[in-house]
Amino acid sequence: MHKRTSIKRAMVLAAGLGERMRPLTDNTPKPLLKLQGHSLIDYALDRLQDAGIETVVVNTFYLADQMDEHLSKRSHPEILISREEERLETGGGVLNALPLLGDEPFFVINGDAFWLNGPTDALGRMQTLWDERQMDALLMMHATVDAYGFTGRGDFLVEPDGELSRRPEGEVCPYMFAGIQILHPRLFKSMPEGVFSLNRMYDLAIENGTLYGMIHDGEWFHIGTQEGLEETDAFMKVRYSGVKRR
Repeated sequence: MHKRTSIKRAMVLAAGLGERMRPLTDNTPKPLLKLQGHSLIDYALDRLQDAGIETVVVNTFYLADQMDEHLSKRSHPEILISREEERLETGGGVLNALPLLGDEPFFVINGDAFWLNGPTDALGRMQTLWDERQMDALLMMHATVDAYGFTGRGDFLVEPDGELSRRPEGEVCPYMFAGIQILHPRLFKSMPEGVFSLNRMYDLAIENGTLYGMIHDGEWFHIGTQEGLEETDAFMKVRYSGVKRR
């Protein structure tokens, strides 16, 4: 059995325009929208800090000065900014930040990702499952029927050993990608700089048999619209009757 991987670096994707959240995002980057009094991005950064991550790269584009100011107030984990002069999308954003991320596996988390841990810490489980001998990417998956606010058809089929394959076109599958992942930088070695989605990397990993998934055993919330944000806030108020950041 392989040893648990100790991951020390991560990236939070925070360069999006948040168009589906307008008008809330007219003057505020989506990752800075509030949930239970705290910015969405701080929940992700808190989780990463709890998981032992020492350095987090955050890419910025839309209303970047606001992001810079907010992030400058954190002392832990160490925050490095990857400012984009044009929107590079998810894949291009990670590739652009690779010099800051290094040569070892790293987490990538959507800036609006919000989840509650199950019996154990989700990021810790991912580090335990990660095996770079057979994985280039490990995605956190969540059951579509239990994902708050999710109405899609699902994203991937999950084999018993965790290997992933795409949902067949026109069909429904039971699991969706939850916006949290571990990636190995070697996955990007043949990619030219520019604008592209991480989906290209997933397809490449599927071709190589190196795309795997971990099914989340806690709760996950889709915060893609103002209604989704309000519903998540209401859930948290009922569940905890106050703030619970971790």
